[in-house]
Amino acid sequence: MVSLLKKKKTAAEIVAASRAENKITAQELIDGIFSNFMEFHGDRASGDDAAIIGGIAEFNGQMVTVIATDKGVSVDERIKKHFGSPQPSGYRKSLRLMKQAEKFKRPVITFINTSGAYPGKSAEESGQGEAIARNLLEISNLKVPVIAIIYGEAGSGGALALACGDEVWMLENSMYSVLSPEGFASILWKDGSRSDEAAEVMKLTPQALFDQNVIEGIIPESSSNKKTCKEIAAVLEKRLHLLQSRKPHDLVKQRQARFRKF
Repeated sequence: MVSLLKKKKTAAEIVAASRAENKITAQELIDGIFSNFMEFHGDRASGDDAAIIGGIAEFNGQMVTVIATDKGVSVDERIKKHFGSPQPSGYRKSLRLMKQAEKFKRPVITFINTSGAYPGKSAEESGQGEAIARNLLEISNLKVPVIAIIYGEAGSGGALALACGDEVWMLENSMYSVLSPEGFASILWKDGSRSDEAAEVMKLTPQALFDQNVIEGIIPESSSNKKTCKEIAAVLEKRLHLLQSRKPHDLVKQRQARFRKF
């Protein structure tokens, strides 16, 4: 499902839209797509990272595991959640829920909106790199379907740790990149103010990623959250049905092949 936009947006405009204040939130997505959501807390090791919301919910009559990065709404929430940048405990919590989903044969659906993993000293001391690497390794071997939906920013390994699923879809006003355009401009040109130019060079548009077979498709985005949720639900219904028809061994084999081709 590739969105046909009435007006083609520039990469810089899409970057701005992906970071917009009125961007649909993780909680709005969960409430608008699923029913009977029950949130789970903690990584059973060190803590509970508020930047990641996770739990089980009902979708079209079956139970699924839902995991989402969340930037928060109020100032206090955003500070608490590090503006949607997960710490090691967040990635370990998400992995705990994914392994639980595998045990009970539940599909996993992730929603991603993060500029990247939390870069603070405390995160590094707690094993940020290991936590992300562990997610990549374990998710690649999960024997249940994993669908990732990028609904805002999706930066570097902090996003990939939740996006290495069987399929990756993007809302039309979202971005997925190893580096921010500001970071790219600062490194390449020593001038962060050239971020709009960098966004064009980096091809930070869902359409560019679709054309390169990095993602499976683009989901239309509306000013109405209800309509956006309906579009996402339609994709999930169709793709889950297809993925659940595959044998677990084939699912793992095809998922690993998907990422190895890059």
